[in-house]
Amino acid sequence: MSKILITGGAGFIGSNLTEYFLGKGYQVVVLDNFATGHRHNIDQHSSNPNFTLIEGDIRNNEDCQKAVEGVDYVLHQAALGSVPRSIKDPQTTNEVNVTGFLNMLVAARDAGVKRFIYAASSSTYGDSENLPKVEDIIGKPLSPYAITKYVNELYADIFSKTYGLQTIGLRYFNVFGRRQDPNGAYAAVIPLFVKKFMNHESPVINGTGDYSRDFTYIDNVIQMNERAMTTDNVAAINTVYNTAVGDRTTLNQLVGYLKEFLTEYDEAIAQVEIVHGPNRQGDIPHSLASIEKARQLLGYEPTHVIRDGLKEAVKWYWDNLK
Repeated sequence: MSKILITGGAGFIGSNLTEYFLGKGYQVVVLDNFATGHRHNIDQHSSNPNFTLIEGDIRNNEDCQKAVEGVDYVLHQAALGSVPRSIKDPQTTNEVNVTGFLNMLVAARDAGVKRFIYAASSSTYGDSENLPKVEDIIGKPLSPYAITKYVNELYADIFSKTYGLQTIGLRYFNVFGRRQDPNGAYAAVIPLFVKKFMNHESPVINGTGDYSRDFTYIDNVIQMNERAMTTDNVAAINTVYNTAVGDRTTLNQLVGYLKEFLTEYDEAIAQVEIVHGPNRQGDIPHSLASIEKARQLLGYEPTHVIRDGLKEAVKWYWDNLK
């Protein structure tokens, strides 16, 4: 089987990809500096002869070069996420997401990697008000984080055209699921709300709760990475794809679903009140992806809509946080 490098492989999405591809018999190398990833996400693979961990940083050229040795495919997940984090500290976000990304592209090019698949972001759509979002219509970025993810796409395009490196970008839309960390200042909304509910604490919705997102379960993201890695459709390469469900859910609806599923484990959660706070800087009101391009060129079809994914995610959190 082929050898895959997963950068950020100890993180939420990266560790799920690591588990999946090891299960399929691939050799998997993980490069992670554990800034946001966790060792417990990958500890179970330590005795697997097909698994290699390199503790290193994508901001370090030598670490990048070491990680790509003999690698066929790169699944680049390493990044500093979070719009608020990027607003607070734009320099570190840029160092990791832009300089680190460029380091990985150069290393992949020099090592003769077959294909470079990378985590892009729906934040690239910026202030574009078009719904659903289609890949070739974007607006101006609304945060330093969004700028870095757009720059990634520009660099990937240049490396495809200039050096012949096959690249595919996956614009992730609000990914959630097992192993998404509920702790820390920049925890994503779903694990944060689940943790609050489980502790009988009131989650805080930014704004009225009418803002909507295309919440995307981790299994859909795994499918997109696999299809991007294995496609032999020439027209499907050297481009970007929305990685989503193609449906949107308001924050108020989201909270309702979480309450419904968590109440099955603890009836008291039904009585937890919801608190509303101010809108968050850099947030867009609505996000909805068109997934037609991925359907047509990659054969992508989501396996989990919001309720299916939330039900599985809630069970995972209940089993692992209690």
